[in-house]
Amino acid sequence: MKKRLLIAILSVSSITFSQKKDKVLMTIGNEKVLVSDFRRVYEKNLDAIDNEEEKDIQKNIELYINYRLKVKEAYRLQLDTLPSYKKEIESYRNQLSMPYLQDSAYINKLVKDAYFRIKNEVKAKHILVRTPSVATPKDTLEAYNKIVKIREKILKGEDFEKVAVEFSEDPSAKGDSINGRPGNKGNLGYFSAFRMVFPFEDAAYKTKVGEVSTPFKTRFGYHILQVDSIRKSKGEVEVAHILITDKTEKGEKLINEVYDRLQKDEQFKTLAREYSDDVGTKSKGGVLRKFGTGVMVKPFEDAAFGLEKEDSYSKPFKTQFGWHIVYLIKKHPVDSFEKLQPELLQKVRSDERAQLSQMAVIQKLKKKYSIIENESAKSIFDIKNIRNISKDSLQSEILKINERSLSQEKFVNFIKNRTGKAVFELFEDFKNDEILNYYKENLEKSEPEFAITLQEYKDGLLLFELMQQTIWEKSTKDSLGLKTYFDENISKYSSNELAKVKGEVMNDYQNFLENNWIAELRKNVIIAIDNRQLKNLIKFYNKK
Repeated sequence: MKKRLLIAILSVSSITFSQKKDKVLMTIGNEKVLVSDFRRVYEKNLDAIDNEEEKDIQKNIELYINYRLKVKEAYRLQLDTLPSYKKEIESYRNQLSMPYLQDSAYINKLVKDAYFRIKNEVKAKHILVRTPSVATPKDTLEAYNKIVKIREKILKGEDFEKVAVEFSEDPSAKGDSINGRPGNKGNLGYFSAFRMVFPFEDAAYKTKVGEVSTPFKTRFGYHILQVDSIRKSKGEVEVAHILITDKTEKGEKLINEVYDRLQKDEQFKTLAREYSDDVGTKSKGGVLRKFGTGVMVKPFEDAAFGLEKEDSYSKPFKTQFGWHIVYLIKKHPVDSFEKLQPELLQKVRSDERAQLSQMAVIQKLKKKYSIIENESAKSIFDIKNIRNISKDSLQSEILKINERSLSQEKFVNFIKNRTGKAVFELFEDFKNDEILNYYKENLEKSEPEFAITLQEYKDGLLLFELMQQTIWEKSTKDSLGLKTYFDENISKYSSNELAKVKGEVMNDYQNFLENNWIAELRKNVIIAIDNRQLKNLIKFYNKK
């Protein structure tokens, strides 16, 4: 029974997208089964068949017929209308459609790009002109024009850092005079993949050393950047540290006392537990999570990466947080692409990059579909309380994708709980979302493999429900039938007591019920096999 169920669940339905040469192998009632239908099922299950006898073509055709009869019965009983079935299918459909909503070639390119960027760190400085969180076209244009003028100053010879201090709207460029923190003049130090928002990272790696990028936009506003250098990545380090937050002479004296004790071979962890003011790491002997460049403040990073030998420690040094001593536990060079690929793939799919992959799919669909925007219906963009307009006033068609018409009401519902973008930008999101939804809902028509895989899952799930109701539940509840079957076949078993061999008897009884049920199903259906096609099949697989 388990073997047959396995074959049934793995099987595909008679839906096929075969070539014209494909022949009909058999008919089961009014259903035509093509040679390719059977071959797909048979070849898919060859690895699950563990002996030559079970590879027999005719035997497998009989199993296939039984399977199709069961599926027909499940549809006749309308098991496909059960709420639990519909919910399960919807969940599986969403899961199955996910790869189709991403451009796999584009994803692979992004993964390779990410690995290159992890292997090679870039050093850059930038200037930011902010845009409001909800920017109007006017806001966006003003910010863009401002960054263009700033860039022109630099291209004409003005010093990038000087211009950054004067014009950048990133507060770190000017520093914090109240807390005595100097500005970075736009300098960001070295960084690699996944350290910055993706558009910034992308611009940095696509700009040549010494050059100034063209203006680009992130969620913070418009930027320009200048690349200072690129170098091989230092990987990551695992260190421990001792922090004295007192920045006065008293703090300096204390850190030097700790350093003297280290030089007398006292344990770093012991001293960290005794003296460190970092409450998050103190109890762990000062141990930090491993990190790469661009994560810590520069003096700390320089000290950590400057240590060459494991179990060595730095001289005391000062940062904005206080006095430190760093102890090197281990260096972690960048792993091979093969080893990092699964992790990079996961990061790419959960990063902003995944949106680029999805946009690549949408751009292809835009070329393929007929997409019409109703400009007069878009006049509602100018209404300030657009989210509160009565739905009776929102019945005009605002967008059409092939034959699908989308109303103003649909768009307003889309933006109801979405803020942070101007209405015209939200309309682009709405359009892209609906293009993708249309593609997803029509995948069976455009993607043959998707249709086949989904249908086989549907049939397999139906069959499971059918077997549950018809055989398994019946056999467990029918104690009289089980006892009768045991009494009539008692010579087959090692014990005369049903309780001692109940598991074995139950399995045999289920097979008995199933065989009788299949026989009844076969009585009501005319089954015809084309012997010529059957012989061709046997001949083909015998050669293999």
